[in-house]
Amino acid sequence: MRLLLVEDSADLSAAVLRYLRAEGHAADHAPDAASARDALAVAPYACVILDLGLPDGSGLEILRQMRAARDTTPVIVATARDQISDRIAGLDAGADDYLVKPFDLRELSARIRANARRAQGLPETRIAVAGLEVDRGAARVWRGGAEVSLTAREWAVLDALIGARGRVLTKGALEEALFAFDAPVDGNAVEVYVSRLRKKLGAEAIETRRGLGYVLP
Repeated sequence: MRLLLVEDSADLSAAVLRYLRAEGHAADHAPDAASARDALAVAPYACVILDLGLPDGSGLEILRQMRAARDTTPVIVATARDQISDRIAGLDAGADDYLVKPFDLRELSARIRANARRAQGLPETRIAVAGLEVDRGAARVWRGGAEVSLTAREWAVLDALIGARGRVLTKGALEEALFAFDAPVDGNAVEVYVSRLRKKLGAEAIETRRGLGYVLP
């Protein structure tokens, strides 16, 4: 998934980005409100992790602007503000979830997955698709009853295709889900990951629509 972390703490940002990218997410970073608005204007995100206290403004104002523009991207407020009034303000402004610092990175990851699934209209974690059994919550997949081991990037491609709910995803859309702004992108990276998935999950698991992209049958 492509994620946006809006956080001004360099140390916390480095730790969160390192963890999320190791899980196969394309995680972008905005250290202030201005860069957050710039990022939201040019890229589609599966989820935004938003701090409230930013050096050039309020995270709540970013959130209100997103909702005023009918941007329904899931937003998890992650802040040191732990008063009930702060939580109410965040939720009333349109936040989907609220996490108080310091937080466990595993919990953040689980909340990202849960909110992204709900936004896709697929809140369940265990599903059957394309002849496979998939647990999206645990990032696990079985073929013919046997578990298949996937790398983080392979899982990211499969999960993006599942989230598309039968729609064709272009190569560009899959690159958006795989690579952050500052990540080097090999021109045939998507083809490589799709090929690896077909070897592990079966050639029929992912269909190519020539000139369009890829889809789970």
